[in-house]
Order: sequence, then structure tokens, then C-alpha cells
Amino acid sequence: MGSSSLLDTRLSAQRAEAQRGYRRALRRFAQHRMAAVGAVVLVIVLLVAAGAPVITPYRFDKQDLLSTYGPPDSRHLVGTDALGRDMLSRLMFGARVSMSVGFASTAVVLMVGVPTGLAAGYFGGTFDLLLMRVVDIVYAIPYLLLVVLLQTFFTAFLPAVRSGPLVWLRTLNQGTGGVAAIVLALSLVGWLDVARVVRGQALALRHREFVQAAASLGASDRHVLTVHLLPNVAAPIIIMTTLLIPTFIIAEAGLSFIGLGVQPPTPSWGLMIAEGVDAIESYPLLVIAPAVVLAGTLLSLNFVGDGLRDALDPAAER
Repeated sequence: MGSSSLLDTRLSAQRAEAQRGYRRALRRFAQHRMAAVGAVVLVIVLLVAAGAPVITPYRFDKQDLLSTYGPPDSRHLVGTDALGRDMLSRLMFGARVSMSVGFASTAVVLMVGVPTGLAAGYFGGTFDLLLMRVVDIVYAIPYLLLVVLLQTFFTAFLPAVRSGPLVWLRTLNQGTGGVAAIVLALSLVGWLDVARVVRGQALALRHREFVQAAASLGASDRHVLTVHLLPNVAAPIIIMTTLLIPTFIIAEAGLSFIGLGVQPPTPSWGLMIAEGVDAIESYPLLVIAPAVVLAGTLLSLNFVGDGLRDALDPAAER
């Protein structure tokens, strides 16, 4: 009973200190002007992406062959493309695709990589050895090449699935215009980076006094992992998340640019750039508009990442 009370007291003190640390980090983040601006821009992009089916002036696939390559005017604020489709509507739906890929891939990567890295770093042994060998093998292959190979496989394999446990994945991929396959390809590669970083943090923490004290007081391994180790690796995970999202958005844009991303007529910023390249000399806005939106979103994510890194930096504590 005494050991349990001592453990509860220690946990309460750790939670109170963590809450104070998060409040201090939030104040430091708010003082980072570029990070605050980036956060505002990111929220706007997310709201546009979420509300795209309602707020767009036209359907993203609505064609008007009498208004092809139209300049910006009162009806089409960003002009029209080669098929007379409204560029503003396609940009809004492109945000929906790009942000879905970025956030969904990051979520899957974290759900797989974080517990795997924690377990490997805390328990060690054969599991840790196997994980590191897999990481070494994957690192021997260029990242983009591996993603392209996986996406090529899924693009050819999923449409051929007619029965079995993967039918739901084919249906999901068709319903999302190819987004599910992209998320799967990116996640299969990206989770290893997260696992490696989290493993390193767990290795550094598992011999610390507060972890040893919890174990000696009878805390289970699950309790140590979730209550003691996970909160102490939260800061690098949060920072890494802000780096993963733009990485996946760029990868999706690259895949769409070479024809391995979302399937037309579903728009993405990368696909819109690819479609506008042929007419870039005569109608540069077809490339400039999605490129500017893509670059602005990526810069905002990088500014938010810089702000979080500074706010969560232990050296910033006074």
C-alpha cells in the first residue's frame, strides 16, 4: 500500500510539472511570430480542405470547353485550365487531397513507429536487433525510389483485387481517388524513421532514476512505457510530426507529378502542376497558382516546426 501511494504521489508531481512545462512552451510558441503566422495559415488551409465540398464555387471536375485557358475574372478568380475547369475550386479540393495524405500518413506512421520504437528501446534483445537490421536494409535504398516502387506496385495490384481481405482497401482506394494507396506506400517507409528516433530516446531514458524507481515500486512494463517513457519522448515526436507532414505532402506532389499519385479528375497540387507544365509558357498561372499554394503551406508547416522546436527545447527553460 505504501509503495502504491508513493508511486501515485510521484505521478501526480510529474503530471503537474508536465502541465507547467506545456504552458511555458505555449507562451514561447506564441512569441515566435513566424510560427504563429504559420499556424494561422495552416488552420486556414485545413478549414478550406475540410469545407471544400461546400465552399467551392464549382465542382472540381465541371468542364466548360468554351472557357478553356480562361484568365482570372469575376466568375473564375484564378482562371480556368485546359478543360475549362475552375482553378480555384481545384485548388481547394487539392488542399483536401494533399492535407489528407500528409496528416493520414503521419498518423499511421506515428501509430506504428512510436510503440515499436518504445518497445525496442526499452526491452532491447532480439526485437531491437531485428528492427535495426530492417532499418539498415531500408536505408540502403533511396527513399523516393522505394516509395515509387511501392506506389507502382499498389497502383497495379489493388485494381486487380476481386476477393479476399484486401477488397476493402481496393474500395477505399477507389473512393479516395488513389489517396489510400499513397498513404500506404508512404507509411510503409516512413514509420522506420520514427521508430529509430523513439528507440534512441527510450534507450537514453530506460536507465534514468525515475524509470528505475517506477519499476522497483512494482509498476508494470506497460505502465512504465505509457506513463513514464512516452511523455518524456513527446517533445521530439511532436517536432518530428511537423517535419513528416510536409515531407509526405512533397512526396505526394512528386508522385502525382509523374503520374503515380491521385487519379484524374481528382485534383492535387502536384497533379495540377503536372497538367499545367505543357502550357506554362502561354498560361503560367496554371503552374504558378498550385505551386504558390503548395510552397506557402510547406513554409507554414516549417515555421510551425521551428516554433515548436524552440518552445519545447529544454535549454529554453529558465
